[in-house]
Amino acid sequence: MSAPVSASLPGIEQAMALLDAAIEPLPAVQVGIGAALNRVTIQTVTAACDLPPFDQSAMDGYALRAADAPARLPLAQTVAAGPHERRPRLPEGHACRIYTGGLIPEGADAVVRQEWTRRDGDDAVSIERPTPVGQDIRPQGEELRRGTPLIEAGRRLNAGHVALLSMAGVAELAVRRAPRIRVLVSGDEVIDAGRELRPGEVYNANGPLVSGWLAQAGYRDVRVEHVADTEQAVQDALSRAFAEADLVITTGGVSVGDRDLIAPGAEQLGARRVLWKVAQKPGKPLYVARRGDALLMGLPGNPASVLVNLVSFVRRALDRLEGVAEPGPQVATGVLVTGIKPDSERESWVRVRIESDARGLTRVHPQPNQASHMLGNLASADRLAWVAASPLPLPAGSVVRWIDLQL
Repeated sequence: MSAPVSASLPGIEQAMALLDAAIEPLPAVQVGIGAALNRVTIQTVTAACDLPPFDQSAMDGYALRAADAPARLPLAQTVAAGPHERRPRLPEGHACRIYTGGLIPEGADAVVRQEWTRRDGDDAVSIERPTPVGQDIRPQGEELRRGTPLIEAGRRLNAGHVALLSMAGVAELAVRRAPRIRVLVSGDEVIDAGRELRPGEVYNANGPLVSGWLAQAGYRDVRVEHVADTEQAVQDALSRAFAEADLVITTGGVSVGDRDLIAPGAEQLGARRVLWKVAQKPGKPLYVARRGDALLMGLPGNPASVLVNLVSFVRRALDRLEGVAEPGPQVATGVLVTGIKPDSERESWVRVRIESDARGLTRVHPQPNQASHMLGNLASADRLAWVAASPLPLPAGSVVRWIDLQL
């Protein structure tokens, strides 16, 4: 999986290993099931009840003794889905009207579907075919028993997981605390959309990009601040962020210019450098440092560089902070539809669109305008191809790795 990279800089996998070594998972907290979405489990979660929790009807119909059918049977009562003071009882030689999800009465061992019956007034029903024992009954514990493992440790919970746990009676569970995230957008030239641009100004893409990506991924404790390009402003903003956050994300100010103040500002505040610069294109001047319990990830200022570092390195860092068993980015493969030219010294992140052909083969379409200051192709791109460094063109038909652009 490794690829040739610049001899003086770590490649993507080497840089991720350095990042991993600098991160300890956040502490555990106990949360109610309503607050568990997007959180990561710290231990295996087991069912708190049987599923189903009682013998229940799978259909609208009539509960009866299978030995009594076919026959005309008097009706004893109606059983709807809902609570009962005690379990209903089916008298011998009778049937009960029952609805889907209803508690099977004591003495009944089958349910005959409504469409297989003929109602005789209000007091009787004719069962028109034999009914086997167990017909259309969901037996207690059919799906799982109390104590069955449901979700293993290190899983990020999605809506389906939360529904399963709630249905299995899990009211609380232990998860990693949600990370507190602070975002600092640097650059005197950056202004918010809606104002008229003056010569030399650009509209702010990085703030909405980072905050939107974090919101889409389910992170709520996020604050975004614009920071002026002065030593004092940078140090003040970093000091506040370090005091409040588990993860500090900055955009811009991490290269080698006189106004690239993030790294020196952080280190003057006592931050310890983890890595600076990765042999990747775009996004080379990635800066990572630690100060106390806070992790700082300084992303380059060009929007495409911010994007690729979000979905690769920031995704990795968040998964490590939250104790995900298989941290991202998750990698898949596909076949190039058109050839591309790799960088000879750095691994490349290429914005692509994927589709599946009639045979189920994943086809990868590189998009135009790949420069690091360009975002126009995000209207069509949905993945990033991870391309090894090479002096040779990569022709159509080549197999490439890719990661998701969204999460």
